[in-house]
Amino acid sequence: MHQTIDSLKAWLNSRIVGQEQLIERLIIAILADGHLLVEGAPGLAKTKAIKTASEGIDADFHRVQFTPDLLPSDITGSDIYRPEQGVFEFQAGPLFHNLVLADEINRAPAKVQSALLEAMAERQVSVGKKSYPLPDLFLVMATQNPIEQEGTYPLPEAQMDRFLMHVMVDYPTPASEKTILQLSRAEATGNQSSDFEAVPQATIMDARQQVLAVHMDEAVEEYLVQIILATRNTQGYGEELASWLDYGASPRATIALDRCSRAVAWLDGRDFVTPDDIRAVAHDVLRHRLILSFEAEAAGISANQVIDSLLAAVPSA
Repeated sequence: MHQTIDSLKAWLNSRIVGQEQLIERLIIAILADGHLLVEGAPGLAKTKAIKTASEGIDADFHRVQFTPDLLPSDITGSDIYRPEQGVFEFQAGPLFHNLVLADEINRAPAKVQSALLEAMAERQVSVGKKSYPLPDLFLVMATQNPIEQEGTYPLPEAQMDRFLMHVMVDYPTPASEKTILQLSRAEATGNQSSDFEAVPQATIMDARQQVLAVHMDEAVEEYLVQIILATRNTQGYGEELASWLDYGASPRATIALDRCSRAVAWLDGRDFVTPDDIRAVAHDVLRHRLILSFEAEAAGISANQVIDSLLAAVPSA
């Protein structure tokens, strides 16, 4: 099982060069059964990463370009009237795929965000009086462009909280850039070989069960909980830190940090979680769930800096 997932990870890294962290977070999200919010400049292989992942795990993929004129039915589907039978028949929308890319998610209006929120949180779509279940393997990877904010709709806190992780994507290294150029030429000339055998969805489901079975010692679990509690009650960790946060992380963050740290341990070939596993994913799990105070924003303090301070202040197990 580990060998299969490791092979998938290696294959993805060979196809998506210079984005090792994005690939790892994508695999963690698949194993932890959660959704990803990815933020980065255009052209950093965000779309290619999830599309290639769908090929690697034998899953179907659909990309939705979010725009201001998008309607909820454009992503959920709608009831279509069939005059020959005299009945309405439900025609499924893009959300009824295993891996869905919500490209530039913050460009869609509130009604579309609401429809997507139901799909992400409840794994179902409601049209009219009926609800339709989504596939067992269902992951939304939403992207945001940090450069251009004109014509965007900020995501509500409730929807931000539904994302397992918020991943920041940066530019590749110079060496990776050269490899990307070589791969691009190979793809353009049709010389790129693809002999990877896709991982069955049943294997992914089995791997999820193994991730859930990874042991977490009571002291490590207490450390995890204390990190979350520190985001809500910062007074005990210094006045400066207390002045940076208006609202802390929800219990959903506790669950997300637990799932992700177990996945990190499992991918590392261990059957137990360490504090380092928790710290490895703490920034991605928490950065979109913390609401910074006006004082922090005025001082140029980022969510990453707040999380750094929290991890330094909370004693490890």
